[in-house]
Amino acid sequence: MTDDTLKRRRRGLMITAGLAIGAASLGAVVSWRRLLPSAAPEEAVARFYALSLPDAAGQSIAFSRFAGHSVVVNFWATWCPPCVEEMPELSALYRELSPGGLKMIGIGIDSPARIADFATRTPVSYPLVAAGMSGTDIGREFGNAAGVLPFTVVINAQGRIAHRIVGRLKLDALRKQLTALG
Repeated sequence: MTDDTLKRRRRGLMITAGLAIGAASLGAVVSWRRLLPSAAPEEAVARFYALSLPDAAGQSIAFSRFAGHSVVVNFWATWCPPCVEEMPELSALYRELSPGGLKMIGIGIDSPARIADFATRTPVSYPLVAAGMSGTDIGREFGNAAGVLPFTVVINAQGRIAHRIVGRLKLDALRKQLTALG
C-alpha cells in the first residue's frame, strides 16, 4: 500500500467517525428533548384537584384538600429504583416543610396491593395513593408525555404549576424552590 492510499483510508475513517459521533450526539439530544416535560394546559391543576384516589389503606383521598396550598405531587412506582431511593428524602423534606403549610402526595403507578405492601415496609410521612396505569395519564396532563418516572410537579398556592422535575430529585434544589414559594 502506498502512502497516498493510507492517507485516503485514514481520511475516510476520520470522516466516517466524525459522522458517527455527530449522529450519536444528535440522537442523544433528540432523545433527551423527548423526556423534557411539554407545556401543561392551565386546566391540568383544576382536573387534578377534581380527582380522588385510594390511599395505601384503601381510603379515598380527595385531591381538592390540597387546593390553596403549595403541593408536591410525586409520580412513582414500587418497581422504579430511583423513585424508591428518593422517597425517604421526600419524606424528610415533607416533615421539615409541612408545618409551614406544604402538602405532598405520592401517586403510585402500581396496584393498590403493591402500594399497601410498600407503605407497610417503607413508611413515608405523606400520603401515597394507588393510581395504577391511569397515573401515567395524570402525569401526561402535567406534561410528562414520555411517562418517565420519577416525575415531580410543584403546584403553588395559587394553583399554578411552579416546577416540573423529570427523573431523580436534587433535594437541595427542590428545597430552594419550595422555600421561594413561601
